Amino acid sequence: MDADLRWLKSYPDDVKWDVRLEPIPVYTLLDRAAERFPDRPAIDFFGSKLSYRRLSELVEHAAAGFQSLGVKPGVHVGLYLPNTPHYYIAFFGVLRAGGTVVNYSPLDAERTLEHKIEDSETDVMVTLDLAAFYPKMVSLRQRTRLKHLVVGSLGDFCETLTDAQAQSLGPVAESDTADGSVHFTKLLDNDGKYHAYRIADPARELAVLQYTGGTTGAPKGAMLTHGNITTSCAQLEEILRGTLEPGNERVLAVLPPFHIYALMVNMVFGLSMGSEIHLHPRFDVEAALREISESRITTFPGVPTMFIGLLSHPATASHDLTSLKMCNSGGAPLPVEVQQQYGRVAGCALKEGWGMTETTTTGTFSPKDAEPRPGSCGIPVPGARIRIAPLDGSAGSVPVGERGEVCIAGPNITIGYWKRDDATAEAMTEDGYLRTGDVGYMDEDGYVYIVDRTKDMILCSGYNVYPRVIEEAIYEMPCVEEVSVIGVDDPYRGQAPKAFIKLKAGSDPLDFETLQAFLESRLGKHERLQSMEVRDALPRTPVGKLSKKELYEEERLRGQACA
Repeated sequence: MDADLRWLKSYPDDVKWDVRLEPIPVYTLLDRAAERFPDRPAIDFFGSKLSYRRLSELVEHAAAGFQSLGVKPGVHVGLYLPNTPHYYIAFFGVLRAGGTVVNYSPLDAERTLEHKIEDSETDVMVTLDLAAFYPKMVSLRQRTRLKHLVVGSLGDFCETLTDAQAQSLGPVAESDTADGSVHFTKLLDNDGKYHAYRIADPARELAVLQYTGGTTGAPKGAMLTHGNITTSCAQLEEILRGTLEPGNERVLAVLPPFHIYALMVNMVFGLSMGSEIHLHPRFDVEAALREISESRITTFPGVPTMFIGLLSHPATASHDLTSLKMCNSGGAPLPVEVQQQYGRVAGCALKEGWGMTETTTTGTFSPKDAEPRPGSCGIPVPGARIRIAPLDGSAGSVPVGERGEVCIAGPNITIGYWKRDDATAEAMTEDGYLRTGDVGYMDEDGYVYIVDRTKDMILCSGYNVYPRVIEEAIYEMPCVEEVSVIGVDDPYRGQAPKAFIKLKAGSDPLDFETLQAFLESRLGKHERLQSMEVRDALPRTPVGKLSKKELYEEERLRGQACA
C-alpha cells in the first residue's frame, strides 16, 4: 500500500475515502432538505419552531431584502449575531442573493471589529438590538465603510420568549431607524422574489470570509468557497453514514455560529441532514442537560470545556442522557481523561476530530467502531491527504511516528487569505498542501496525533517541549478541572513551562511541591515545570475553548515590570 495512503487500512467498510465530493452552491443543501422534509422542524428556538418549508421561504424573502440593499456578487455582508434564527436566515439569504458572508465575533474588541470591517470590505451588517451588540455597530457605522445596518430582536421568531430567557443575553438597547438601520422583519417584508445568480464554479466562488484568531498580528480572512463548504459537508455525511439518519436527528446547538466548527457541524451539516436544531444562545450546563433529556437530543457537538463542565456538574447524574448517539469534541485538543470519563458518565462515546478554519472544519475523524487510540484525533477524512513535514520547513515527509508539521490537501481547503498573497504563499506548499502550524505525527495505521502548535512549542535547554504532553499529565490529577501550560522566560533554560490550573469544586488546595511529585514519573526532566498558578477561571476564546494568548500577554507584561 502507498505509504501516503496508509490510513486506508483503518477505514470502516461503509466509509469510502475516494467518495465523489461534488462542489455545489451552499444554498442547494437547504433546498434539498426543504424538498425532502418540508414539514419537519428545522429550528427550535426556546420552544418556537420553524419548519424546513418556512425556513426556506424566509431565506427567499431575506435574499430579496438584501438585494434591495444592494447585495449582489462581490458585496460582503457581516453577521454580528449570537445563536438565533436570524443567523440561519441571514446566512442563506446573503448567499442566495449572490453576496458573501463575513462572520464577526461578539467578543471581539472594537478595534478588531473595525479592522475586519475595513479589511473585508463589509458594506452591510446584521445584528440584534441587544446592548452587547447594537450600540457598538452604530458607533462603527459612523466611522467605517458600513452602509447599512439590519437589526433584529430576540422575539422576532419566538412567540413564547420569557423574560428570563430574554435576559440571558443581556438588556435590550434602544434602537432607532432614524440612524439608518433597517429592522430584520422589515428586511423580510417583501414578495420573496429575488434575482437568482448562477454560480459557474462553486469550487472557486467565495461564500464566506472567516477570520482566523491567530496568535500574533491582525486577523486575516480565510476565503472559503461554496465548494469548500459543501464538500466539507459531504465529508461529514460520508463519515457518519450509518450513525445518523436523515430527518431523524435532534442537534443541541450551543456553539456560536460565527465559529467555523458550529457553522459547519451544527448549521450547514445539520440542515443538510434534515435535523431539528435546538438553538441555545449561550452554554449553560443545567439548560443543556434539560434539553438533552427532555427533547431527546441525539447529537451534541461541543468543545472540551463544555464536556468538562458537564462532568463536574452535580446535576448530570439526575438527567437521562440515553438519547445521545453522537457526541463530538472539536475546536481544541481533548484531554484523554475527559474523553474516557465522559463515555462512562454519558453512556455515549465522545469522539474527537481535528480541523481548523482553513480546512472548513474537517480534517480527521475517529472511525465509529474502532478501538480508541488515546491522544489521537483520528484518520484523514474522505478526499483529504495528510502528511507530516519536517519542522524546519523543508520539503518531503518525516518517518512514521516522528513529529513534524501537519500538512493537509483536499477540496475542503481554503483557496487562500483575503488580500494576503504573502500569507497564502507562506501557508501553501508548492504541491498544494496547507501548512497547518500544528505539530503532530502519524502512526503506521494512518492515525494522526496532534502534539501542539508550532508557535506554542517551548524550547527548553535546546529540547522541544510540547505543552499538550504536560497538560495531559496534569489532567490525570483527580482535583484538576482545567489546565493551560505556556512557555515563560527562564534565565538558565531559555524557556520553561508554567501551568495555570483551575481546580474542581470542593478540592483541597494544591501546592507546587505536590504537583511536582505527581508529575515526577509522568514527565521527562526537560519537561519539568518552572512554576504554577491556581486560578478560579482560565481565559477562553469566544467559542469557549481555553485560550493562551491572554496568559502569554500577562507574562510578557510581568516580565517588563520586573526588568
